[in-house]
Amino acid sequence: MSDFREQALRYHAEPRPGKISIEISKPAETVTDLALAYSPGVAEPVREIAADATNIYKYTAKGNLVAVISNGTAILGLGNLGHLASKPVMEGKALLFKRFANLDSIDIEVSHRTTEEFINTVANIADTFGGINLEDIKAPECFEIEQELIKRCNIPVFHDDQHGTAIVTAAGLLNALEIQGKDISKAIIVCMGAGAAAIACMELLIKCGAMREHIYMLDTKGVIHTRREDLNQYKQLFANNTDKRTLEDALAGADVFVGVSGPDVLPPEALKLMADKPVIFACSNPDPEIKPELAHAERSDLIMATGRSDYPNQVNNVLCFPFIFRGALDVRASVINDEMKLAAVQAIRAIAKEPVPQEVLQAAKVPSLEFGKAYIIPKPMDPRLLSRVARAVAEAAVASGVARIPMPEAYFQP
Repeated sequence: MSDFREQALRYHAEPRPGKISIEISKPAETVTDLALAYSPGVAEPVREIAADATNIYKYTAKGNLVAVISNGTAILGLGNLGHLASKPVMEGKALLFKRFANLDSIDIEVSHRTTEEFINTVANIADTFGGINLEDIKAPECFEIEQELIKRCNIPVFHDDQHGTAIVTAAGLLNALEIQGKDISKAIIVCMGAGAAAIACMELLIKCGAMREHIYMLDTKGVIHTRREDLNQYKQLFANNTDKRTLEDALAGADVFVGVSGPDVLPPEALKLMADKPVIFACSNPDPEIKPELAHAERSDLIMATGRSDYPNQVNNVLCFPFIFRGALDVRASVINDEMKLAAVQAIRAIAKEPVPQEVLQAAKVPSLEFGKAYIIPKPMDPRLLSRVARAVAEAAVASGVARIPMPEAYFQP
């Protein structure tokens, strides 16, 4: 691990610090070029935008620009390490936007004393961008921040730790349940974790057909139930009227375990308590709630997913967030709504059921992939994600009335 640590540090430091840079997109070699780029030529688009604000999309990079914004209060699984420590992660997010969806992205790390200050800061700069990706902000503040920014901003605001995780989890889980011959409306689901990702995952699964009363959510104090008096408003939504109190109580007869909590919190022997053909999503990173080899040794009939790339069935937000923003920006959506999220879920899960291109097999370094227990969700490097998910999101934006322009001609070309 020390070798990997040194490799990671060198990657970020050499040959120049960081992971992103700015490049110019127009000629700037001659006096004429410079006159057009800046003074006096730049005055012409200024006048056009002043006359009609929508011209900003015609004459600037706004329509292809996403801000990745954090306060560093919940960095990966490392906790509240401050806004400066979040910068490597935010640069990484910007890299992924460019690599997978050709979206330009700028990272912004905000220092603030109150939630209101953070909201005001982001709202006041929002018009610069085509969309805002919030990242690594702790619960429950993240809920208020996102909700208020959606109200105040005229562009899509998307907290990826909530909704990106939820979309990929839902896509994979629906496919896993289908393979196991189970109906999501009848499935008993245990959710280990009660933070932003956990709550968003369960809310989206409910929109996909899960029953709220079939969900048992746990935090550090055990099962969230109606007789607890220490619950915030978001946890109260999942307070179950039950006598179950422990993880083992909740797992008895359960069909699904979703972990968005911490390492090694699911004892292997507890898997015996679950129903036949269970589904285990142990998504804590870098160390899952249970190691796949331990889970498979305990149960041969399960489907297992993690957040790691070195095991099958990686639940990875990169499967959705670049393409959701691509589709949203391409039709100038004002928000990313539930219809767009559900469209992304269906597009992602459909790709996993189709033959896998040879280039994906080569990138994944595997001889074959076929829809089944070891392949319930596409690989991040699958090129079909860009066209299929972005199109599904754009179509849903248009159909739900939040798009400001029609579908681009490029979406109709073969």
